[in-house]
Amino acid sequence: MDLRGTRPLVCPRCASMHPLTERFCPDCRMPLTYAGGGGVEQPITDRQERARKIKPQYSEGELIRVAGGRHQAEAEFICGMLLEEGIPSLVRRARGFDVPDMLAAGPRDVLVPASGVSAAREVLLEAELVSDRPMVGPAPLKLFGSLVGLLGVAALVVWALERLTA
Repeated sequence: MDLRGTRPLVCPRCASMHPLTERFCPDCRMPLTYAGGGGVEQPITDRQERARKIKPQYSEGELIRVAGGRHQAEAEFICGMLLEEGIPSLVRRARGFDVPDMLAAGPRDVLVPASGVSAAREVLLEAELVSDRPMVGPAPLKLFGSLVGLLGVAALVVWALERLTA
C-alpha cells in the first residue's frame, strides 16, 4: 500500500507543512517532499544536501563563465567554494580543447546563473582566484606606437631595396 498520497508535504529547507496540491515551497522555492512516516528518517542524499545549500536568489538567469580551472579537480574545488556561499555552479569543458569527455585533463569553465555572478566574483576575489582588473586589450597609444614603428621598418626596407637595385 502506498502511503505517500496520505502523508503531508514538507519543505526540506524550512520544514513548513504544505497541502498535497503544492509542489514548491512559496517561501524557499524548494521542491516539497513527503513527510517521513513511521518515525523512520530517510537518509539525506548528497544531492539533497547540495540543494539545501543553494540560495534561490542566485539561481536565476542564463549561465555565465566566472572562472576557469586547469583541470576537472580544480574546477570542482571552485564549485565547492561557491556552493558554500549558496551560489550554484556548473563545470563545463573549455571550448577548443580536444580531449575526450571521460578524461579529467584539460581546462574547465565554471559557470553560474546570471543572478549569482556578482556574488561569485566577490567570493573568487576574496580567495584570490580571479583578478579584479578588467580584461582589456592593449592600450591604444601603445598599439599606435607599434604600428608607426612597423611602418618605419617597412619604409627602411623599401628604401634599402631601391638603393641596391639602382
